[in-house]
Amino acid sequence: MPYYRRVGEVPRKRHTQFRQPDGTLYAEELVGQEGFSSDSSLLYHRHAPTAIVAAEEFTPPTVARVPNLPLKPRHLRTHKLDGAGADPVLGRQYLLANDDVRIAYVLADRPSPLFRDATGDHCLYLEAGSLRVESPFGVLDAVAGDYVIIPTSTIHRLVPTGDGPARLLAIEAAGHIGPPKRYLSVRGQFLEHSPYCERDVRGPDAPLLVDDEDVEVLVRHRRGWTKYSYAHHPFDVVGWDGHLYPWAFSIHDFEPITGRVHQPPPVHQTFQGPNFVICSFVPRKVDYHPDAIPVPYNHHNVDSDEMLFYTGGNYEARRGSGIEQGSISLHPSGFTHGPQPGAAERSIGVDFFDELAVMVDTFRPLDLCDAASACEDDGYAWTWARRVS
Repeated sequence: MPYYRRVGEVPRKRHTQFRQPDGTLYAEELVGQEGFSSDSSLLYHRHAPTAIVAAEEFTPPTVARVPNLPLKPRHLRTHKLDGAGADPVLGRQYLLANDDVRIAYVLADRPSPLFRDATGDHCLYLEAGSLRVESPFGVLDAVAGDYVIIPTSTIHRLVPTGDGPARLLAIEAAGHIGPPKRYLSVRGQFLEHSPYCERDVRGPDAPLLVDDEDVEVLVRHRRGWTKYSYAHHPFDVVGWDGHLYPWAFSIHDFEPITGRVHQPPPVHQTFQGPNFVICSFVPRKVDYHPDAIPVPYNHHNVDSDEMLFYTGGNYEARRGSGIEQGSISLHPSGFTHGPQPGAAERSIGVDFFDELAVMVDTFRPLDLCDAASACEDDGYAWTWARRVS
């Protein structure tokens, strides 16, 4: 995490006696990455976080993956997946995946079970609605436009709030997600050229205490899923401190980097994960050279697949292709992609783009999952062959 945070009650020194009102010791828990050699936090529980009373294998919804064959650019209309609603964990409809990252969409209208993913961090992007993230670290509230990072193995529950359902894009890593290293000092402080900083990051600010017994928690781990029953509710932490915790950042707080001519996608980078990056395209002043062409040039990222989730505004480069709110485009390595016919000419003289999109670039090919075929626009691949006025 970018900076140190302290919530609730903690003792003055680490690994020293910290007693409850009845004289018994609080149970200290270190949550840390990379075997005690990276970011961590210390939590103080009323009860032992190790006390389980039952464990059984759990069968999750199946996710099938097939290669992108024949190799084509794809257009997925996620809003076509809307049904009667679902919970925001088990109801996820997986669209794209490889061994580094899984990308899913869900229209959530009910709380999730308690869930722990021991295989990697999650980055949730909230397209619409509002959401409460509950964990042993406390409560984190999210609204439309927020990214929420949930660290590996954090027990959490996602609760849609507000009058309507929450629309979520879930990016699940096989590893850790954080700010790009080039934005950080050697000690982890955001540098002056970073498009966001510590002031933009939100974390839990008070303990969340729940009294309950025999509490079920679903765990995804490297060999499958297990359903545990804990002797006491895991939300029993009276205080914690450290650098590792769930945190939120609004896409509307991302400060765009612009130039006289078109800037390449790395200027939009927001997070990095194992073999992938996440970028934010936000409303911004565009190229101000007198002869500039503001939309992207045709490009072929020979080492990566590019996925874009269109979440607001007007994405000028895709005009005429059928892209709409909630669309996902996949432009794979092996295919040269660029603006739709007519977009370059139309953009000349434009000084501002009103667009909002989340991009995931992966350095291994993305496979198609079941839900992708259920919402694909089969005509998208051929839209560059026709001119749109």
